[in-house]
Amino acid sequence: MPPLESLGPRICILGPSNSGKSTLADAIERKLAIPAVHLDQLYHLPHTNWIPRPEADFVALHQAAIAQEQWVMEGNYTRHLAPRLERATGFIVLEVSTTTSLLRYFRRTLFERDRRGALEGSKDSVKWQMIRHIAIVTPPNRHKYLSIFEASTLPKIRLQSTRELNLFYKREQLKA
Repeated sequence: MPPLESLGPRICILGPSNSGKSTLADAIERKLAIPAVHLDQLYHLPHTNWIPRPEADFVALHQAAIAQEQWVMEGNYTRHLAPRLERATGFIVLEVSTTTSLLRYFRRTLFERDRRGALEGSKDSVKWQMIRHIAIVTPPNRHKYLSIFEASTLPKIRLQSTRELNLFYKREQLKA
């Protein structure tokens, strides 16, 4: 596995919902002084209950974010992934089980008040739509993320379990 620094100044992180993308992006931000960009915050309107922005607004925000010289960008939104990967200098994919994703979702919505990647001015709550997304929509996407990752020629890191992610934090001296 290559060292984190070899991924360069623009790192793209993909993975299932609640796999640790936001926490990892913030840890990388602290270590490398590269700004973390949370795509959920660009996609949704702040101070709402996760209401999406108009598509054109999200596209403009996404384009402005990837145009920056440095970023560690977490989130999927794969319909906009191609231009992100064109600008990226490194790629990380996270893999966790659906059960782990669901458990993390319940923990974050029920117990975490200042969650990384949270929507400004909003309070997370358990939503059936999100449970459905994690349990039904996300599993087939896991294969898509892995295919995109494997086809990429960028310097890349694949973390195939929570255990591997924890070892990566330790090896790279990242703080969650």
